[in-house]
Amino acid sequence: MKERCSKKTVIRIMGAYVSWVMGSGFATGQEIFQFFTSYGYKSFALIAIDLAGFVVVGGMLLTAGFRHKDEDGFSPARFFCGRYLGAFYEWFIPVSMFGGMVVLISGAGATLNEYYGLNHYIGALLVAVAAFAAYVAGFHRFVRIVSVIGPVIICFTLIVGIVTVIKDFDAASAAGEAASELSRHQPVGIWWLAGILYLSYNLADGSVFYTALGGEAGSVREALLGAIFGSTALILAILLMNTAMLTEAARICGLSIPSLYLAEKISAVLGLVFSVILICGIFSTCSAMLWTVGQKFTRQGSRRSYVFAGCIAALAFALGLLPFTDLIGTVYPYLGYAGLGYIICVIYKGIKQIYMRRTEITERKED
Repeated sequence: MKERCSKKTVIRIMGAYVSWVMGSGFATGQEIFQFFTSYGYKSFALIAIDLAGFVVVGGMLLTAGFRHKDEDGFSPARFFCGRYLGAFYEWFIPVSMFGGMVVLISGAGATLNEYYGLNHYIGALLVAVAAFAAYVAGFHRFVRIVSVIGPVIICFTLIVGIVTVIKDFDAASAAGEAASELSRHQPVGIWWLAGILYLSYNLADGSVFYTALGGEAGSVREALLGAIFGSTALILAILLMNTAMLTEAARICGLSIPSLYLAEKISAVLGLVFSVILICGIFSTCSAMLWTVGQKFTRQGSRRSYVFAGCIAALAFALGLLPFTDLIGTVYPYLGYAGLGYIICVIYKGIKQIYMRRTEITERKED
C-alpha cells in the first residue's frame, strides 16, 4: 500500500528542518565564512560533502523519530548509540545546546549593533526573551512558527547570493588574492575536516529536535522528503552565499555579519529587511535549543519547566555578551568534534536497519 504524502506536511517539516540551522552563525554569514569561504575554492568540495551528510543523516534522524513517535520517553541518543555512549550524549547534547544558545544570543547583539548601532545588550536580551516566550507556547506551536521562518531566510539568502554573484562574478579571483587573509579565519587546519565538523555539530546537537520533528510526519515518506528538500534548500543557500563571499573576500574578512554587508551592497532596503530576517533566524534556532535543554530536565508545560527555561535563557543572555566571532570560532568546532561519535552511530544504525528490513522482506517473499 502506498504511503500517504501530504505536500503541506512535507513543506512544514522542510521549513522546520532548515530553521534549526538558520541561527546567528548561518544567517549572519559568519558560519559559512569560517567553515567554507575561508578555505577558498576548496569550499565547493566541502559543500558537496555536507549535502550528502545532511540528506543521509538528517533522513535517518527524521525517520527514526516517526517510527518511534508513540514511544514515551524515546531517547534518540540511546537508540542510536547504545546504553553507555547514549547516556553520555543524553547529557552532552543539552549542555552543548546551551553553548549554542550563548553563540546565538551574542549573534543577535552583534547584528543589531552592527546595523542599527543599538547596544549589544538590547539585541541579546530581545532574542533571549523571545526564545523563552516560544518555549512557553509549546513545541507544536513553535514548529508552525519556525516552519515559515526557515524558507523565508533561505529565499532571501538565495536572492542576496544570486545577485552578488551575477554583479561581481568577474571578481571571483578575489579569493585567490585574499587566500592568506582568509586562512586566518579557518576553524581547523584540515579543509575536509571543517565540512565534517559543520555537519556533526548541526545534526548531533539537533538530533533530539529532528527526531521530534520526524514525529510530526504522517509517514516515513513525508519525513524523508522533508529531510531531502530541507537539505537541498540549505546547501543551495550555502553554495550561493559562499560564492558571493568569495567575490568579496578581501572586504568581508573583518566583518561580524558578512551576509548583511552583501545585502546592503545590493540595496539599502534589502539590507533593512534582511536585518529583520536575521533576527528571526536567530530566534528560531535559539528557541529550538532552549526546548532541547528544557525537555531533558523538566516536563514541558509545568510551572517548574517555565522557571527552569527562564533561568537558562537568563544565563545564556549573560554569557552571550561575549564577542560573537570569537564564540563561533571556539565553541562550534569543539561541539563538532564531540558530536562525531554520535554521527557515526547514526549512520551505522541506519545502515543496519535498512539491511534488516530488506532481509525481512526477502524472507516474507520466500515464505
